[in-house]
This record gives sequence, structure tokens and C-alpha cells, in this order.
Amino acid sequence: MIGIIDYDAGNIKSVEKAFQYLGQETVVSREPEVLLKADKVILPGVGSFGEAMEHLHRYGLVPVIHEIVENKTPFLGICLGLQLLFESSEESPGVEGLGILKGKIVKIPGMPGLKIPHMGWNSLHLQNDGRLYRGIPEETYVYFVHSYYLQAEDPQIVKAVTEYSTCIHASVEKDHVFACQFHPEKSSHWGLKILKNFAELGKEER
Repeated sequence: MIGIIDYDAGNIKSVEKAFQYLGQETVVSREPEVLLKADKVILPGVGSFGEAMEHLHRYGLVPVIHEIVENKTPFLGICLGLQLLFESSEESPGVEGLGILKGKIVKIPGMPGLKIPHMGWNSLHLQNDGRLYRGIPEETYVYFVHSYYLQAEDPQIVKAVTEYSTCIHASVEKDHVFACQFHPEKSSHWGLKILKNFAELGKEER
């Protein structure tokens, strides 16, 4: 069972549909007992960093997420879900993130000819042998929608980068925590393969 955290963020339905298409049993919930029993957990999201953290606190989900991670349950953050795993964001000064991973979220720098938000298909450069990218070709194109991006403190956790005005840390992995700035559920065949790789992480990964 894959638990999808419901905290009134956008994009939950498309993530749920993608996993159902892959034949995975899913549950969308904000109930701690449901999420803590799940085999794997997803934190999706589209929206603002500050509002998302407010919702996570309102529903009592911050300690639940920390417990899920401490239990070594495979955990995947998608888009805003990646950003929330880190300590802070320039989008919402003074708001603390989940702080599960070390790094900061900063505004994509402007550049002539490039629009912000970054919205569209960009290719990934794979590095550091990420488990989500087994069987994924180098320079695979995936779909992004964001105005802020990750600068991870530890380069070893960065498993994929893309170029858009600057080098964007597009995906990270540390122990049982995974995250993608892009939307695998909207990234066609290879995006579904990335989600399938997550869904098929074996019990030995726990």
C-alpha cells in the first residue's frame, strides 16, 4: 500500500492516478495511523512553501512525517514535496521546513529569454547512482513547473540535475528518502518508470 499525504495541496489526484495505472494500491489520507501503516509514502504538492507548511502543522502531519522517515519507510517528495523536506525557502522567509534533509530553496535567477516559472520539459543529467533512475537513460526529458529550486548541502545526495538559468538539483536520495523537483507523474513513459522504481523498492531497502 502506498500512502499519499493529503494536506490540501494541488496535484494529489494525478499522483494517485499514476500509481493506480502502475497497478499499485494507494490510499490518500491525513490520518497518522493510515500513513504509518503504509509500505511507502508520497508527499506531493503544488503551491507555496509557507502555506504548505501551515497545512502540515494544522493537520498534525509534521511529527507523523518525521516518524515515517525514522521508521525507514521509503518516502518520496514530488515538486513542492521535495522543497518541504529541506530547511527553508526564499519563497517564505522565516518559515521552517521539515528539515529532514540539509539545504536551501532559492529563487531561480532571471536570464534573458528564459521564463520564470520554469514550466516545461528539461533533460536530466544523472549522477551518484540513484535508485529511482535504474533503467532510465541519460538526458531523459521530464516535466517541471517551479520558480524556486534546491541547493542541497551535500552533493552526494543529488542524483539528477538539470540546467535552467543555473544548475538545478532536480532529484535527491538519502537512505530511504527520495525526492524529485520535476513531476514524474506528468513525465510520460520515463516518469512512470521512475515511479515504478520507487514502488518496487524491496523490503531489503527498509
